Amino acid sequence: MNEQCAVDVLICGAGAAGLTLAIDLARRGVRFRLIEKNHQPFHGSRGKGIQPRSQEIFEDLGVLDRLFAVGGVYPTERRYRDDGSYIDADSIEQTAATSSEPYSHPLMVPQFLTEQVLRERLLELGHRPVFGCELVGFQHDADGVSVQLISGDGPQNLRARWLVGADGGRSFVRHALAIGFPGKTLGVRALVADVQLSGLCADYWHRFGEGDSQRQIMICPLARTGLFQIQGPVPLDADVDLSVEGLAAMVAQRTGRDDIQVHAVSWASAYSMNARLADTYRVGQVFLVGDAAHIHPPTGGQGLNTSVQDAYNLGWKLAAVAGGAPQALLDSYEEERRPVAASVLGLASKLLDNAKRGDMRRGKEVFQLDVGYPQSSIALAQPARDGVVCAGARAPDARLRGASGASWRLFELFRGAHWTLLGYGATPCAVTPRPGLQIHHVGPQGDVIDDLGQFLRAYALAAGDAVLVRPDGYIGAIVASHEIERLEGYLSQVGLPAVMPE
Repeated sequence: MNEQCAVDVLICGAGAAGLTLAIDLARRGVRFRLIEKNHQPFHGSRGKGIQPRSQEIFEDLGVLDRLFAVGGVYPTERRYRDDGSYIDADSIEQTAATSSEPYSHPLMVPQFLTEQVLRERLLELGHRPVFGCELVGFQHDADGVSVQLISGDGPQNLRARWLVGADGGRSFVRHALAIGFPGKTLGVRALVADVQLSGLCADYWHRFGEGDSQRQIMICPLARTGLFQIQGPVPLDADVDLSVEGLAAMVAQRTGRDDIQVHAVSWASAYSMNARLADTYRVGQVFLVGDAAHIHPPTGGQGLNTSVQDAYNLGWKLAAVAGGAPQALLDSYEEERRPVAASVLGLASKLLDNAKRGDMRRGKEVFQLDVGYPQSSIALAQPARDGVVCAGARAPDARLRGASGASWRLFELFRGAHWTLLGYGATPCAVTPRPGLQIHHVGPQGDVIDDLGQFLRAYALAAGDAVLVRPDGYIGAIVASHEIERLEGYLSQVGLPAVMPE
């Protein structure tokens, strides 16, 4: 048996969540290994919507422009009546981008392209997933996890400080830990298929039989791919023919048209919708992220986005503890992310009920910009704040000017693996500099100038106040001028102690 050297983190599952975590660890210099039991990357479109909050995350990870290059906006819906007439309408609420929320609509990218872009980014950072490598057993103790793997090279042993199960709804990691996965099957079975077809314009998302669970079918062009995604309910207990002939017959039956021709099937699946949430996200040195921890109906495009944000929350905390931060920091992962998943389960289930009645409208509630952690144990506000952005909230963007005259966005200051401290007012914030912390003075004599007033409108700070932004773009602390010393203890709590002079 081949004995492998130890790593800090073993990530089991190379989907969007596992890849996001791997990229975040790679840019922080954490030793990790990313494995995937399947021999090839996933090649379906399943999770095709990237919500505005996830777009902000992907901007930070350096892949957003690439995703826009391979994706596109959601097309206008063309809703057909039984007599063949139709109306065109937008099901996603149209909102304008603002200085604090720069991304204002979901981006459509087939999941296989999102994961391809993430793999390419990971490779730039010097790493790649190991496909055809399966986790078959593990034992965990107070110091780490001993795992058993099987790959084309035979059995392997590996010692990791932490194991992260990003291995989907049927998670081996979750089952091995006997973590409960309560919830319910929603009584809806559906098909999703990526096909080449002719007879429909690729400028619209076509919906037939809307509100009729027996006849409904949706055919959506997948931007820049030449493919269409077919979606529709199917019987709970019947075999579904996912071949070219079977899908062509279904399309003809449900649309009432014989001019729509299915030419090839790239990927297809029939699945039952579930809403489930793991009883816990952590057992000792083992964590769950993504579908291993929660599964949702696809309505509202929440699943992949919630999974990516799990990984983004966990990555910097693992890196901090690997670098010497208190172990207690890892407790905040489940504390922050599990309530978010519970809320998303409720939203996706509500949207599914609406869809059954033919109501496909989506508002800002699916954008995930309002996700925050105000009750987190690592959210510090001194004094408490009401009615404005608070500790634990997403840190808004804003346009600023550098002292040199260059135009900046706050998100550009946040980008990277560091914490960001913004002191506001006439004098710099009196916090000791330290590794992993970038300090900026926002003021007329500072290195950053709020010449448009956007920063003040977004953060509502008084002169002398300071706001501390976490590596994942959430506000860790907001303190008034007379409470600045509280930041020293907070920074030590999250793994950024002051460095003693030599």
